[in-house]
Amino acid sequence: MSGQSDPRGSAFSAAELEFLAEDEMIEIVPNLRIKPLSLICGDFGPFQPQIPTQVPIWLAVALKKRGKCTIRPPDWMSVEKLTQVLEAERDSASSFEALPFHYVEISRLLFDHARDDIPEVYMVKSLIEDIKDVRFHKIGTGLEKLSSRTYAMKLNLSAMEVNVMRPFVTGSLETFYELTAPEIIQESQREEYRRPQTADRGPRRELRR
Repeated sequence: MSGQSDPRGSAFSAAELEFLAEDEMIEIVPNLRIKPLSLICGDFGPFQPQIPTQVPIWLAVALKKRGKCTIRPPDWMSVEKLTQVLEAERDSASSFEALPFHYVEISRLLFDHARDDIPEVYMVKSLIEDIKDVRFHKIGTGLEKLSSRTYAMKLNLSAMEVNVMRPFVTGSLETFYELTAPEIIQESQREEYRRPQTADRGPRRELRR
């Protein structure tokens, strides 16, 4: 993405979040011998049959599509772990359970490309949807409590959840400040004006589709 950043924190698209999540590491089990791969983002391999190894998700998906590996879902994607998370989320009205920052995007990628590698895949998918629903309900309840006295928020949220609520929260807090403490907004705008603009560094790796 190029251009000046939006001070209100514009939302990413689902595809952009998924692209970022593809850099997360995951375990694969190769089914044939492959020489080491030297890529822009790092070196991976060598790959030996039936010997698990860690690779970025985008590489795991690429190898899976070519029939060269199976993908091991992360431990948190088991029915047992997700059931525990769901129960804990329902038991707490305000706190959020620790989940990977890209848990939504990672699960979606595995559902799309490695469904046959996920034990009890339909139950796993249902549990993740239930967890998302419970967490969004708590987020909505928390946003109703925003006021002019709110200067910061600390929540254990995922990338998707932060992405959804960021524009609303930043816009709401800025409106509160404009009404109750306009000097804060003026100082923030002066800091933004004085901050040097840096050139885009470009993508860390090519988009492989």
